[in-house]
Amino acid sequence: QVQLVESGGGLVQPGGSLRLSCAASGSISTINAMGWFRQAPGKQRELVAVQPSGGEINYADSVKGRFTLSRDNAKNTASLQMNSLKPEDTAVYYCNADVRTVIAGNRRFWGQGTQVTVSS
Repeated sequence: QVQLVESGGGLVQPGGSLRLSCAASGSISTINAMGWFRQAPGKQRELVAVQPSGGEINYADSVKGRFTLSRDNAKNTASLQMNSLKPEDTAVYYCNADVRTVIAGNRRFWGQGTQVTVSS
């Protein structure tokens, strides 16, 4: 069993910043790709940023230059620094990880989501 727990969401004004954190725990052998998705009301869930193990970080065009993904492989954590936030960034943000589990091979896991609201 693997759990992803997000934190750091909240309400900010346009132009403000938030830092989201994700901690993975459980029967983890190693984490392959790890990153963040988001889903706004009435919209499809979309990729925000993801980093394969040892690979290049992939950012959605809408967040390039504003968001920064970082990973700590030793701690099985990931963070998303979000700067210059816009109202259209409002969404539930989900941590995601492709995990090689101890006994069940590779599986994809999702956090429960954390709400980010950008509004005046």
